[in-house]
Amino acid sequence: MKHQQLLNIGFGNFVVSSRVVAIVNPSSSPMRRLREDSRKDGRLIDATQGRKTRSIIVTDSNHCVLSSIQAETIAQRFGSNNEDEQDD
Repeated sequence: MKHQQLLNIGFGNFVVSSRVVAIVNPSSSPMRRLREDSRKDGRLIDATQGRKTRSIIVTDSNHCVLSSIQAETIAQRFGSNNEDEQDD
């Protein structure tokens, strides 16, 4: 049985790596719109623990997960998870 790889998005929060479509910086106007649209539609998950949003993770179910970890840091963790998966 294959186990799901989890991606640490900070402060004890995780997402399933295989469901991640994009990891983006939240500062651009299109990303702010994406965040607001997700909030209106009930697809926004806030995992910032009250801190500043530094990245948005978009999933294949069209959910947006807010994280207070930099997008680059999460991308590095995502890359390491994929390398570990290939080793199995």
